[in-house]
Amino acid sequence: MSRLGRIRSATSAGWRSFIRRRTAVFFTFFFPVILIVIFGALVRTDPGEGGLFAEPAAYYVPGYLAVVVLFTPFSRMGSEVARHREGNRFEKLATTPLTRTEWLFAQTAVNAVIIGLASLLILALVVLLTGAEITFSALLVPYILVGVVGFCGIGALLGSYTDSQDGAIAASNAIGLPLLFLSETFISLDQLPGWFEPLVNLSPLTYFSRGVRAATDPAANPTTIAGLDPALANLAILAVLSAITFALGARSIPRTD
Repeated sequence: MSRLGRIRSATSAGWRSFIRRRTAVFFTFFFPVILIVIFGALVRTDPGEGGLFAEPAAYYVPGYLAVVVLFTPFSRMGSEVARHREGNRFEKLATTPLTRTEWLFAQTAVNAVIIGLASLLILALVVLLTGAEITFSALLVPYILVGVVGFCGIGALLGSYTDSQDGAIAASNAIGLPLLFLSETFISLDQLPGWFEPLVNLSPLTYFSRGVRAATDPAANPTTIAGLDPALANLAILAVLSAITFALGARSIPRTD
């Protein structure tokens, strides 16, 4: 079987495994929806008053998208790798032509489809419930795909180095929650202490949120990077970071258990 055939088969198996878990399907789409309802439609602060959620509604679009782009790969990949380790499945995988990189690529493809569908739902709800005026840029597609690749790599790392599925999920939440709120998503940089800015710049999610905001928010005033268009420059940085984390994630997957 060719490499493409192996990846296609593994992707199909991963997709069927996901849709059989009804609870996972439900909460993958329900969590970002309830977040938009609570913070976008119920908790409202007039722009200009200061404080949390005081920016115009379009400012928070990257944050809502980050909920699925970040947490779904973290939790699904972390628990999937940990589950394979506990079931000695990587030992069986080592006897097949499917490589660790191909297996991770197939799992990433499944996550990309799931997150793509969830992102469409999020964008529709943000516009309907919050009245956000956003630009539907074609750059949203590569941003979501590249983000999924990078965060699946980190999820694989978490699953490889934690001792159980529960440990992988706990680690995902412990790392994901600070990243979600401290990567220029829901909290702007000027609301954080000055010494914290270098730490914000270390987060891959920061470049996702900056780039998506530059591409979708007409009122945004993004900073240019080396004279380049901010949306394209942040995408390039995110792509480099995603390639690194994906490679590390594939390398971390054990050959045997």
